[in-house]
Amino acid sequence: MSTEPEPRDTTENTGPGTPRSTGAPTAPDAAATAEPPAADPAASAAEETDAEQPESTGEKGEHTEAAGAEPAGAQAAGGEGADAEAAGAEAGGGEGADGEGADSGGADGGDGQAAGQISEAQAELAAQKLERERIERRKAEKAAPIAAGAKLSGKAADLLAAVRAVEGGAKPAATVFDDPQAAPRRPAQEPVRRAQQLPTEASGPAAPAADAVEGVRRALADGGAPEALAPQTAVALGEGAGRLLREDPWQLLRVPGVRPEQADGFARTLLGPDCAPDDERRGRAVTVWLLEQAALAGHTALDLPALTAALGRHAVPNAETAVQNTLAEGEALAFQDALDTPGAERPASAASAASGGPAEEGEADEESRPVRVLVGLERHALAEESLADALARVINSPAKDSAAAWEPAAAAATGSTAELIRAVAGNGLVLHTGGEAARAEPAALLAAARALGLRAVAATHTSDGRRRLAALLGDQGGAADSADENWGEGSGEGAVVTVRGLLSGVEGPGRDAEGAFALDLLVLLDAPQLDVESAAMLAESLPDGARLVLSGDPGVLWSAGPGRVFADLLAARVSPQIASRTPDPGPIGELVSGVGIGELNQVDAPRKEIVVVPVRDAEEAVHRTVQLLTESVPRAFGITPEEAVVITPGHGGAAGTRALNAALKERLNPGPGRFGGFDPGDRVAYSPVPGRTAPGRVVTADAEGLHLSCAEGSVVVPRERVEQAVRHGWALTAHQAVGSRWPAAVVVLPGDAGQVLSRPWVYTAFGRAERHLSVVHGVEQTLPRAVAEVPAKPRTTRLPVLLRTQVPAAAEQSPV
Repeated sequence: MSTEPEPRDTTENTGPGTPRSTGAPTAPDAAATAEPPAADPAASAAEETDAEQPESTGEKGEHTEAAGAEPAGAQAAGGEGADAEAAGAEAGGGEGADGEGADSGGADGGDGQAAGQISEAQAELAAQKLERERIERRKAEKAAPIAAGAKLSGKAADLLAAVRAVEGGAKPAATVFDDPQAAPRRPAQEPVRRAQQLPTEASGPAAPAADAVEGVRRALADGGAPEALAPQTAVALGEGAGRLLREDPWQLLRVPGVRPEQADGFARTLLGPDCAPDDERRGRAVTVWLLEQAALAGHTALDLPALTAALGRHAVPNAETAVQNTLAEGEALAFQDALDTPGAERPASAASAASGGPAEEGEADEESRPVRVLVGLERHALAEESLADALARVINSPAKDSAAAWEPAAAAATGSTAELIRAVAGNGLVLHTGGEAARAEPAALLAAARALGLRAVAATHTSDGRRRLAALLGDQGGAADSADENWGEGSGEGAVVTVRGLLSGVEGPGRDAEGAFALDLLVLLDAPQLDVESAAMLAESLPDGARLVLSGDPGVLWSAGPGRVFADLLAARVSPQIASRTPDPGPIGELVSGVGIGELNQVDAPRKEIVVVPVRDAEEAVHRTVQLLTESVPRAFGITPEEAVVITPGHGGAAGTRALNAALKERLNPGPGRFGGFDPGDRVAYSPVPGRTAPGRVVTADAEGLHLSCAEGSVVVPRERVEQAVRHGWALTAHQAVGSRWPAAVVVLPGDAGQVLSRPWVYTAFGRAERHLSVVHGVEQTLPRAVAEVPAKPRTTRLPVLLRTQVPAAAEQSPV
């Protein structure tokens, strides 16, 4: 690894060393200085700073900048430096929140299908619509629903009363926290599915009618809010949006980018003396807003004490009443989960219930078990429950083929590849962990399965991941070729697809008459990028007897959307875990492997595979980055700027993606930006849906919109969507880049990035480089400290608890 002691016009430096700057520390740029994260998930979800998250380009949770103001970042809890770009808060890019959650994802957005076919974005919207309809049916089936408008009663009221009792030192009623008796392990029944395929036609959200937008515009003007918010407000609130705003001005919080203080100002102007902090409408709206911000930060639910504390910080006088009213209106759901102390024995009643014996003994222990009460948005909470149900069915359902049939393939393999094949032969769900080189193992598994005549498919997070896996499958030869000559992208029966393409039906084997995938084995790579909704849709679509393999690198950033599915499954230990023993090669692989265990090691890089470029301030960081990408790297390694990527922690600030992309555009493709700031030839990052980013290039623009060439084909982005869905793409955030790799990567660490750096962020950013890594280093000792001491921020999820009740007989599975 080379270090430059003084800034020069070349990157040909000598002397290995740990990345550190030799210059004096520079004061952070005021525009991008990060504030310390809040103490609890609700606060951090709504108030953290501009780090690595996007604004309005489609990363999960990313919002459009309201009223033309450039928001100040809020680093999302549970993410690596995520921002919530909500009216005055610019989203940066953390692990799953409003920053990188919207620009990121790495999903390729193209609709480059043949004429007459729907786009992938449209097809995915159709799939999501089916999922929402399924959740609505599930909600309707729930026993004793709470009537809208009624005061809290039943289970939810008991939950809140029990929490107060626990906080006051009293003993809660036993009935509140009774766990359902665990049933003996048995094959699960096939879920009821619609007897139909995904729709062949779908369209995105319809543009609001002109009169509806005008009604909203008048309501906004009367309340002193920017009239530019009218179109997105009409979309967010639906039919009668103008009337709804006048009846309940705090509904403005449902518009992406609007914060409580802005909604309060709108309400004061619109309601006059009738506006009060203790207004029930305000309490409900702020509660829902906090839960939405938590979802952007990756949480599927919030602990009740954390939620009420956050409500207090937003001047809600009676937080518990606000939560009660929100639950009563059906805008959120409450849950209670028993907390089992690690290593502690289960209470006697639970053990006897699981074995079918009497449950009278030990009931006192059941009553005293610690519990926590959680509140979450219905969409995410029910998706997590559906995921647990589906995974339990996969685990408990016997396979349709014999495990003995796999033994020849396992015998022919070696090391962890053989272990993976044997684990899949005998189990419905298998987890596989490893770095980039370890992808060869699931590739070998897929080749073996198809050689056995099984319907097997692998799905990746991005089209670049699909390309890399298809190349590995091509290297398998022999059995793979004889099983299927169509490994890649051209065939609907191809072995490698993207997750989005599989869910939308654009790629993959399609679905049977009952809506299930026509598959015997699904190998899902890039598993850490799965959020609970996508994971639930995938798992529920598997037929009985199908096997599921989740493979990924646990060290990378988590999903842009809510949940941490792969990490939760690893922690739950309900299925075999195969840890690859295949290391990533070369100096970059050695460096990244060290980061993964919390060590920033000195690495010998004789061919300058790793170069460290110290800088003193953000201006110098931008200058050196442009120089590296356009001159030094091409000259030394023959890698063109189009084959390299720049990765920086956030979108804002003097060395964020906006500043870097502006400088790179001026150097690589100067132009007036006639089409909404874009010119033909511009490199872009296109986000067709929140949480997914596709690299592309601008072709032209006309009355229809901005024409892009993406990995999946040609895309036309409507004019009204350009600002929200497209940004320049020479420089990305780590969440945007995850799932893809480039021959060279330039990682920019400006002085104001220290508070948003973490081990997963550094691991992800450094790991995007294949042949060469340049580190523009201006954070002094913050970098090694972040690698050693700052792990991934925790996310509040329920999946491990739900799995323990669904798979009660599963003993802890140790990694193989």
